[in-house]
Amino acid sequence: MTKEIVIATGNLNKLREFKEMLEPKGYEVKSIKDFPDVPEIIENGSSFEENAEIKAKTVAEAIGLPVLADDSGLVVPSINGEPGIYSARYAGDHDDQANNQKLLKKLGHSDDRNAYFKTVLVGMKPNGEKIKVSGIVSGEILLEKRGQNGFGYDPLFFVPGKQKTLAEMSDDEKNSISHRGKALRKLTTVIDNW
Repeated sequence: MTKEIVIATGNLNKLREFKEMLEPKGYEVKSIKDFPDVPEIIENGSSFEENAEIKAKTVAEAIGLPVLADDSGLVVPSINGEPGIYSARYAGDHDDQANNQKLLKKLGHSDDRNAYFKTVLVGMKPNGEKIKVSGIVSGEILLEKRGQNGFGYDPLFFVPGKQKTLAEMSDDEKNSISHRGKALRKLTTVIDNW
């Protein structure tokens, strides 16, 4: 028996990461693009967790199926935690190039380039039953982009333990250490009981 689960995203890169982790466990993974009646989601929370919960609840109530939603972002402590919950729209609306340029400009030639990616993943059933997991990967922001894979800030995010940016890693390598990969692995240990 296939278990249907909807990912509250239209981002194909993100959807692919969810499919790679959940389909082997017997889940049929869909996105909100498969459901034309999903209302606009207003992400007005003040934290990754609040935004993930808003997305999951809105979609679960609209379509009547279990929904997973994540809110993820890059946190750079030396610039007051920016871009944080505004990571995808830091310099506009989901413009990776502009976001990267703004981040580099804001950091300038600062010596403190430590950063981390954080994901909070919330699962919500139509009856309100909820699960939550999170994941973090630490690294530093380079002065210029490296690598062709990944998306968002991946070409600037250097992982010292791997001596590569996230954009220089294969999908499997990235998933093994990434914030979303860690959260998804935690999810796979609790989702069947949810």
